[in-house]
Amino acid sequence: MSDSHPVLLVMDFQHGIVERLGDPSVLAAAGRAIEAARSHKIPVMFVRVAFRPGYPEAAAANSTFARLAQSGDALTQDHPATQIHADLAPRPDEPVVTKRRVSAFSGSDLDVLLRGAGADTLVLAGIATSGVVLSTLRAAADLDFRLTVLADACADADAEVHRVLTEKVFPRQAQVTTADAWAAAL
Repeated sequence: MSDSHPVLLVMDFQHGIVERLGDPSVLAAAGRAIEAARSHKIPVMFVRVAFRPGYPEAAAANSTFARLAQSGDALTQDHPATQIHADLAPRPDEPVVTKRRVSAFSGSDLDVLLRGAGADTLVLAGIATSGVVLSTLRAAADLDFRLTVLADACADADAEVHRVLTEKVFPRQAQVTTADAWAAAL
């Protein structure tokens, strides 16, 4: 990776999502990837999904987010459930990107931060594999980033969906590996 400029994206590892998933191995794998990136001076950027109070970003036509306005404040930007999980606490110099849709690029300043970092390669870790990881991978591929997916630092409520994506879909556009194998290759 000496000729590339990677950034590790740690996506939707926020309290409400991690706690709902209930799989500590995914959190541990993401933690190992973060430590490896930091020790090799690879920028780490955190991404979370959150909305302004009252959910003005949640259009009635968007079936995924339209129900949010009736769900209370659990996904508002200041709610504890939308904060990055304490086990993966960002350092003060590590950006936390707030997105307003499924993809890390949609409704956020991620692209500006990646250009500022000179990134040409993205290493993806996230929950859910069929949500933020898939959507971000597709958008990043269209933006000509090289991609790596850390399969064990990704999870989905449906294990079979996770398997199909990491074994059959993602390899068409990304290198798929584990957090430990990626760290060992640095």
